[in-house]
Amino acid sequence: MDRRQKKTRTAIYDALTTLLRRQRFEDITVQEIIEEANIGRSTFYSHFETKDQLLVQMCDELFSHVFSESLLPEKSHDFSTNHEELKALLEHILWHIKDHEDNIRSIMYGESEKLFTRYFAVYLEDAFGDLLSNADIDVSAEFRKQFVIGSFIHTVKWWIGNGLVQSPSEIIDSYLKCLIWSNT
Repeated sequence: MDRRQKKTRTAIYDALTTLLRRQRFEDITVQEIIEEANIGRSTFYSHFETKDQLLVQMCDELFSHVFSESLLPEKSHDFSTNHEELKALLEHILWHIKDHEDNIRSIMYGESEKLFTRYFAVYLEDAFGDLLSNADIDVSAEFRKQFVIGSFIHTVKWWIGNGLVQSPSEIIDSYLKCLIWSNT
């Protein structure tokens, strides 16, 4: 992608982000995105077929960063040195959710929630890899996967719904305590 294409894509992402601060994803139209980005309709459609595809690309970019093997220090947090540990990785995820609270809140409570959750689960499956494959409990691997990933996603949704009052560290500590308790 050349510099001009990257600039246009950024303008489209920024437009959707701005609109998400004012309304739910399902209420946003492609026309509103086009107007906010100050681009033509054909320009939008040369980058994305639908607004859902735009959301998918935004999720992919967010998740690919959060789950990246090489992390740099960021304004709100620094997991660049210990991102191999599950606790650190999960906290990193929550810091990104907190940093993008307005967008995530708009996405998590509407039609787009299923799309976001589906992509989130795919990335979490990799993040929980060792925990899912090395657990010494007598349940099927598929059930274990659904339990661990599903409970984490519901924990995140609960945290968002309660205004992100607790710190990411507090939420992860509580989640891991419950996860350990459920394995005893």
